Amino acid sequence: MKDQLITLLVKVGAIAALSSFGVRSSAIKRMLLREERTLDQRVRLSLWFAGLFAPGEIIRIVAPDYRALDLGLEGALLAGIMGGYVSGMLAGILLAIPAAMNGEYLALPFYAAAGLGGGLLRDSSSSPDDVWRFSPFPDVNLYRIFEPGRELRSAMFHAYFSIGVLVAEFLRQALGREFGGRHLLFTTATWGEDPWLLFGAYLSTYFCITIPLKVWNSTRNEARLEEQARLLLSARLETLASQINPHFLFNTLNSIASLTRIDPERARTMVVQLARIMRRRLRSQDHFSPLRDEMDFIDDYLAIELERFGDKLRVVREIDPFAVDLPVPSMILQPLVENSIKHGIAEKVDGGTITLRARRVRDRLMIEVEDDGVGIPEAKQADPPGSGIGVSNVRERLLVLYGDDHDMVITSAAGRGTRIVIEIPAQPPATGKSTP
Repeated sequence: MKDQLITLLVKVGAIAALSSFGVRSSAIKRMLLREERTLDQRVRLSLWFAGLFAPGEIIRIVAPDYRALDLGLEGALLAGIMGGYVSGMLAGILLAIPAAMNGEYLALPFYAAAGLGGGLLRDSSSSPDDVWRFSPFPDVNLYRIFEPGRELRSAMFHAYFSIGVLVAEFLRQALGREFGGRHLLFTTATWGEDPWLLFGAYLSTYFCITIPLKVWNSTRNEARLEEQARLLLSARLETLASQINPHFLFNTLNSIASLTRIDPERARTMVVQLARIMRRRLRSQDHFSPLRDEMDFIDDYLAIELERFGDKLRVVREIDPFAVDLPVPSMILQPLVENSIKHGIAEKVDGGTITLRARRVRDRLMIEVEDDGVGIPEAKQADPPGSGIGVSNVRERLLVLYGDDHDMVITSAAGRGTRIVIEIPAQPPATGKSTP
């Protein structure tokens, strides 16, 4: 009896290990945690259950001392609970094939029926969350039955889910005893002779169903948290991007307003250029775009500024051809160029030059925006560099997108100009959307 109890205990540990190991792959996670499935997806889910539990059946037949790996009934039930009738029945049939080839002919219809029963249990729930919330601890499930305010169908599900699992084990014991154990493996114990062993058989089956559900629910919760974090990050990036657009638009409209009376034709040209810029921004909502597209955007922006400053503004581009197709955060250059013009060149009597540089250094992309304007006055040298709206926005977007895997350095000298250097990975991080 002691050896048999140990076998039942090892069985619970084995299914806990298998259920944890089986969801290491991201593709498996998506397949297992999906609530709605096509027929093809249900078949693939049943094949996964068969691949996870059938080797244990084979080992148990080849080496009878390893009866703890007999998880065919539990695998069929779980397949039905997770995937519905088709997945449950197909997985039950596949799991029963090794046993049937060993002369245990009842295993085939019994495991298939168990898979069907698992599908019935799944359909009896009021929502998929009822299945996921089922606990290995009976007292928790008992509390949920009588929990105030809970919908009756949801509350009762925890009762007949437990009953369904125990009925499956009862049928295994009854059928096995009826046919003398020749056609179906069961625990050779009775309530009169070995009540604790039989109780252990029922309890082990209960835990072999509920523990994997708990393990997979933890995986599901982690996936949900990751998705919520991704959505939160995306929302934060959209918020930062939406701060740039009105800021840029406000300054451009001010420039157009200043030209409306003195040079209407130039004002009209700027309106057309602004419309082209805004159309491009509305057409693409991606967090990343090729550096080439960002440079085209800067060209349109500078065309507007050149209407304002004329010969006072000069632009030099030093762009590495190997860098133009690398992805960069959208609208990352415009605030920096605007900052150089507004705080560097505009305040210089004879104007100045803005130099744009980009080069690839191994797996990193270096971007520089440098001007020879007035620089940061000595009175403001103590302020944090890049404390303006546009530059601080760029700094925060880089932090959100790359975390610590980036660098942004601002150096300035009064009367000599300002230089901003950004270093980012050559490939975008997993967060956010990137253009193809």
